[in-house]
Amino acid sequence: MINLTRELKNAAKIGISGHIRPDGDCIGSTMGLFLYLKKKRPDAEVRIFLEKPAEIFDCIKNIDAIEDAKDCDEVFDVFFAVDCGKDRLGDAEKLFDSAKSTINIDHHITNPGTGNYNYVDPKASSASELVYDLLDRDYIDEEIAKALYIGIIHDTGVFQYSNTSKKTLNIAGELIEYGFDFPKLIEETFYEKTYLQTQIMGRALLESMLLMDGRVAVSQVDKKMMDFYRVTSKDFEGIVNQLRNIKGVEVAIFMYETGTLEYKVSLRSGGVIDVAKIAGYFGGGGHVRAAGCNINGNFHDVVNNITALIEAQYRELN
Repeated sequence: MINLTRELKNAAKIGISGHIRPDGDCIGSTMGLFLYLKKKRPDAEVRIFLEKPAEIFDCIKNIDAIEDAKDCDEVFDVFFAVDCGKDRLGDAEKLFDSAKSTINIDHHITNPGTGNYNYVDPKASSASELVYDLLDRDYIDEEIAKALYIGIIHDTGVFQYSNTSKKTLNIAGELIEYGFDFPKLIEETFYEKTYLQTQIMGRALLESMLLMDGRVAVSQVDKKMMDFYRVTSKDFEGIVNQLRNIKGVEVAIFMYETGTLEYKVSLRSGGVIDVAKIAGYFGGGGHVRAAGCNINGNFHDVVNNITALIEAQYRELN
C-alpha cells in the first residue's frame, strides 16, 4: 500500500485527476483526496482537474475548485490518476506524463497500474474505498467523508451490486459516523432525477429491444433525440442499470451517439458474462459486471459486434 505522507513529503505542487466523463465514484474519490490534501498539506499547492461534474454533486465542498486541464501546462511534483489509468485522463494525461512523480489509484481489472506508485485492487468496490485506505484518519472530517461516501454508493448502486464487500460496508459505517445526512445524500445524488432525465429514460426503455432469447437488452439514444430533449451524457445515468433489471436479461447494452458513426457504449451483466472482456476488445475497460467503451459504426454494426462476443462467451461456458 502507498504511504502518502512519505510520497508527498517534499511535494510543493500536487495535481489530481480522474477519467473523462466522470461518474460518482470518480468525483467522490478525487474530491475526497483533494479536500484531504488541502487540509493535511496547507503548505502545498493542490489542484484538481476534471470535466465539469453534474449538478447533483454540488453538495461536495469546493466542487467549484475543479479546473479544466486543457489550459494548464505546469509541471507537478506529484500527480494522481484516480479511478482510471493514465490513458483515460483526457486532457490531464499530459500533466500526468510531465509530473516528477505519479500515483495511480484504481479498482478496474483492466488497469495494470500506470504510475510510478500504484494502488490498484480490482476486488475493491470503488476508487473511493481505496482512497479511504490511504488517508490518515486524524485528518478526515465530515466533508471528506461525505465525498468518499458519495463515491462508494454510486459504484455499488447503494450497496446492491456484488462488488459490495464486508470491508465496503465497514468503511461506509465509519464514514457516516462523521455526521452528514446520508439518507438525503443517497436520495439527491443517486435516485433523484430531473423531469428531462425521466423523460429520456422512458424513451430509451420504450424503444429498447430484447435479443438472444431475451437474455440481452439493447437501447440507444442518437444525436437527434438528444437535441430534441436537450439532454447531455450526464442525463443518461441509470438507464443501463434499468435495462439490466428487466426479468430474464443477463446483459444490458446502452449506447448514445457521440459523433458520426461513433457511440459511447455502457455494458452491464448479471455476472455470467464478463463485460470487461467485451469492452476491452474495443479498447475500453471496467469490471465483470460493469464496463464501457467507444465503438465506431452504425447502431446495427455495434450491436452485432457486441452480441457476437456475448455469444462466444456463452459457447465457452457451455
